[in-house]
Amino acid sequence: MQRRQFLSLSGLGLAGFMLPNAQLIAAEELLAPADVAKKKLLADTVLALAKQGGASYCDVRIGRYLNQAIVTREDRVQNVTNSESAGVGIRVIVNGAWGFAASNQSTAQGVAAAVAQALAIARANAKIQTKPVQLAPTPGVGEVQWKTPIRQNAMAVPVKDKVELLLSINAAAINAGANFINSQLFLVNEQKYFASSDGSWIDQDVHRIWLPFTATAIDKASGKFRTRAGLSAPAGMGWEFLDGNAADKHQLPGGVVGYGHSYDPVEDAIAAARQARAKLSAPSVKPGKYDLVLDPSNLFLTIHENVGHPLELDRVLGYEANYAGTSFATLDKRDAGFRWGSDIVNFTADKTAPYSLGAVGYDDEGVKTRKWDLVKDGVLVNYQATRDEVHILGENASHGCSYADSWKSVQFQRMANVSLAPGKAPLTPAQMVKDVANGIYIHGRGSYSIDQQRYNAQFGGQLCYQIKNGEIAGMVEDAAYQIRTPEFWNACAAICDERDFRMGGSFFDGKGQPGQVSAVSHGSATTRFNGVNIINTARSLG
Repeated sequence: MQRRQFLSLSGLGLAGFMLPNAQLIAAEELLAPADVAKKKLLADTVLALAKQGGASYCDVRIGRYLNQAIVTREDRVQNVTNSESAGVGIRVIVNGAWGFAASNQSTAQGVAAAVAQALAIARANAKIQTKPVQLAPTPGVGEVQWKTPIRQNAMAVPVKDKVELLLSINAAAINAGANFINSQLFLVNEQKYFASSDGSWIDQDVHRIWLPFTATAIDKASGKFRTRAGLSAPAGMGWEFLDGNAADKHQLPGGVVGYGHSYDPVEDAIAAARQARAKLSAPSVKPGKYDLVLDPSNLFLTIHENVGHPLELDRVLGYEANYAGTSFATLDKRDAGFRWGSDIVNFTADKTAPYSLGAVGYDDEGVKTRKWDLVKDGVLVNYQATRDEVHILGENASHGCSYADSWKSVQFQRMANVSLAPGKAPLTPAQMVKDVANGIYIHGRGSYSIDQQRYNAQFGGQLCYQIKNGEIAGMVEDAAYQIRTPEFWNACAAICDERDFRMGGSFFDGKGQPGQVSAVSHGSATTRFNGVNIINTARSLG
């Protein structure tokens, strides 16, 4: 098919970026408005039927989940998908036990059958449950609404314009020296209506966007190739995320551009092509101990894997053990004042941060979201928990960490936006580099490996630069840093101030069985760690 023909027909979905049981639909159908009054009437029907059936508590989620994905390579469009999944999920407590059921029939008859099934499951669970569910009190909030504060709905932008953008990114990279490039655009809109027997009716409209790409450069004489992925961070924003606001860019040592709440993908693609080609001739790193300077585009993943996940209370309690999901950060460590990091290390969990992937007004249990401390002045002080877990911590208010990726998935504990607080003293990345005699400076997420307790880990990056006597001494290749979580954070020696604070994020964070995905952001400023072990990932092992 010719490109012009494709663009005229690209409103139709072709395959794959879909929720389970989602249907492929035309792009314009993604914008059809939903009737809040009808959703409230349906929710009230569910609550009444659950109460009549003997439930001491009930909540209902009426959801419409919209996804759009566009995939391109060089001058070709490989896939365009629009999908919609809609239905009702119902949770009840009967005799101290949970029951859950869901239906894609958003009618009185459909939800009546689902309520009956949820009640029956709860009664069956109650026969074998040893301790009754203990819910933290959550006062009803009445009828409220919350929306991601977008300026332009990305779903409303014509598919033709999105395809043209991705192809222009690809063309820019090829013209700048890349041999290959693939680029994608992912859009998510979650329209979620929650109601509970506590007296809440909450309507939320959540938007997320991400534009990743990978540029590849080849040395045709040797067959050697190198890649550089985009340095964008997915965000809880609309189409304005891609406006490339110059005021939101960070000019960093080594000539790298850091992006905040605005992204210029063409500029980044040109840089990626040139840097991928430069990596072909970069020397391989000499392994050893270095002072490590990590840009937020790299450090976010370390925070995600080795701070966010081990401080999820369900992992700490062993509930996720079957899915590589335990934690070294057991409850006795908090009680003993465990030293997680140096005195300048402060981690917060936050479900309210503007532009973040995890920002919502209320979680999927109707709890108003907030911000709280996880590590304070280097000491472990708290975890992330839901309504039925938080009493284990001696608290009586949920952290607001409940989430389900679909109306037909049961909500459970998911990570908040976990971030490292910026330094208090004025410090820029350039000033930080000047204080390093022998170091490695890393941008972008690379390959990584972690153990099931989140204690031992190894992380690579997209761009690695050697620092010699306070100066960037050139690019190096094949570098990865090895860490033991508490040793690594105790080696934290300096953090740039809030002017350098930026967020990275995981758009498809997997957890649970059956598996679910969520999206979460992690912020930091550029951070230095002293005496970290750097390995050479290309060396022969014999």
